[in-house]
Amino acid sequence: MKGTISNYKMNRHTQKDNHMVIIVDGISKRDKAMALVGKEVVWTSPAKRDIKGKVASAHGNKGAIRVIFEKGMPGQSLGTKVEIK
Repeated sequence: MKGTISNYKMNRHTQKDNHMVIIVDGISKRDKAMALVGKEVVWTSPAKRDIKGKVASAHGNKGAIRVIFEKGMPGQSLGTKVEIK
């Protein structure tokens, strides 16, 4: 399953570098997004290195998910594709 990195998890004052909001292709409801909790997510960098993460929860009511990655994600990852296993 494929998804697109939308943004970092943020609030007014801080930005979490290892928490990302991902829009999943073909999912538009919160119920379907909740079924993905616990799955592994892999982002491949331009240097062909994999950064792995895990789906933590749904984000909002339109099918987005929140993923916690093992280390901070670079800004170049925004708008790129990820693989959900």
